[in-house]
Amino acid sequence: MSACDFFSEHDKDIIYMCPFNGALKGKVFITNYRLYFKSADADPAVTLNVPLGVIGRVEKMGGASSRGENSYGLDITCKDMRNLRFALKQEGHSRRDIFDILFRYAFPVSHGLVSTPTSFLKPPTESQLQILSLIGCLSTGPQGLPNEKWRITFVNETYELCDTYPTILAVPFRSSDEDLRKVSAFRSRGRIPVLSWIHRENQAVICRCSQPLVGMSGKRNKDDERYLDLIREANGTAKLTIYDARPSVNAVANKATGGGYEGDDAYQNAELVFLDIHNIHVMRESLKKLKDIVYPNVEESHWLSSLESTHWLEHIKLVISGAIQVADKISGGNSVVVHCSDGWDRTAQLTSLAMLMLDGHYRTLRGFQVLLEKEWISFGHKFASRIGHGDKNHADQDRSPIFVQFIDCVWQMTKQFPTAFEFNERLLVTILDHLFSCRFGTFLYNCESARDTNVRSKTVSLWSLVNSEASSYQNPFYTPECSRVLYPVASMRHLELWVTYYIRWNPRIRQQQSPVEQRYMELLALRDEYLKKLEELQLTDSSPNSSHLSNSSTPNAASPTQHITHLHTPF
Repeated sequence: MSACDFFSEHDKDIIYMCPFNGALKGKVFITNYRLYFKSADADPAVTLNVPLGVIGRVEKMGGASSRGENSYGLDITCKDMRNLRFALKQEGHSRRDIFDILFRYAFPVSHGLVSTPTSFLKPPTESQLQILSLIGCLSTGPQGLPNEKWRITFVNETYELCDTYPTILAVPFRSSDEDLRKVSAFRSRGRIPVLSWIHRENQAVICRCSQPLVGMSGKRNKDDERYLDLIREANGTAKLTIYDARPSVNAVANKATGGGYEGDDAYQNAELVFLDIHNIHVMRESLKKLKDIVYPNVEESHWLSSLESTHWLEHIKLVISGAIQVADKISGGNSVVVHCSDGWDRTAQLTSLAMLMLDGHYRTLRGFQVLLEKEWISFGHKFASRIGHGDKNHADQDRSPIFVQFIDCVWQMTKQFPTAFEFNERLLVTILDHLFSCRFGTFLYNCESARDTNVRSKTVSLWSLVNSEASSYQNPFYTPECSRVLYPVASMRHLELWVTYYIRWNPRIRQQQSPVEQRYMELLALRDEYLKKLEELQLTDSSPNSSHLSNSSTPNAASPTQHITHLHTPF
């Protein structure tokens, strides 16, 4: 147990039904933060350290009449691609106690408990505040705004315009705050088109929003049409390209519920492109199928066909392909608007991936934190609803692995461009682990307005941890190329299953460190060793005795330091 655990609630003898090592006797400890198991008879000991936020479902296994060995206990479904099964003795209601405690603290929201990680209530650290203090201006990107084409507006300062947007927005210079209010009435959830990123040279922009409220009757809104024309005119684009992330059939179907898309007749200076990325329900089922084939055992005999049947990599391909289209259009000097239905799922995937391709700043360790804070956290990706933090309703139709899918896309890019990213795979896995853990306030709640009220000043940010251990998350092969645009290959032949994340719980499938990376780390260690010896020699050389000997030596004699300083080892 550590400082993260507020108090220990339960410890009991139990049998862990390990899918890899068989039945293991041991003790389980449950606090308000984690479930911890340690085996008693295995050598080496098998341990489990599971944050309760990772738990998605707890079910009782067997009943009073169960007679099979180890058939009475608990089944625990986790959100991080694993399941846990524990067996207990039937006497003394041993299962009831552990079930009640686990159910209560794994799902605090469902039990009316404080949903923020109260065991970590601390003032924000300096590294956290450095990120958080930038949130307002980050909403506009690091582009030196305002300028003669774009302005900063505080019309959403009290979240009246849109309660899922940040308080500070960048909008066309020629639009008034009253224009924004009129446009807000015609966009789903009030999520108007606002600036996400601007190209420093050609001034082409990425704007993001939600679908227009066209409906079955084909309603029009002159203010919305004029507003999109102002975005187009900001850099003189002949035609504004609107990327609708949805399949066209879904966009048409959304008309029945009051939504829709920008028709050619109303938006004559715009080109509409559908990207055919499926909705949250399709992605949820796809990841479920993937979990079925990788945990607890990998289906070896029909692996390729089984993987194909999940359609997971196919969805990854479509998301990356859509982002490439956005980045390519921007590179060509044409401004774009990106949206899906409500503008907080597929939209965030596309804008942030396109910005990773276009801007080397976001490929640095700090820049990637800025990207997540800006495009996902500030602009209201529904983390609480999509992950189900502290909620027992595991069948909630709002659950979906949209953010996991985005991080997978980033990983695919790091594989194709191994020197372009300052951060490594460990950072991506750490982010996903704490997406579920609820240890930090970073991913709690659905939007900034809720976060400001509940967690902003009360919890520590994930970036405090990351920045305090920055060297652990750095890519040793990183070569800064800020102006280089990355175009990954969005082909099934070039996409891989992220084994070190999806199959990491299987001890029989170990991802080997690349020989080049291993050799590089060895050379870095060797360099540090030589530098230490050099420092010792310099200290010895500067001592009084050494100075006396040096003065008594001949003028032509070279000191050890003089020899060493001429050696340059290229690491």
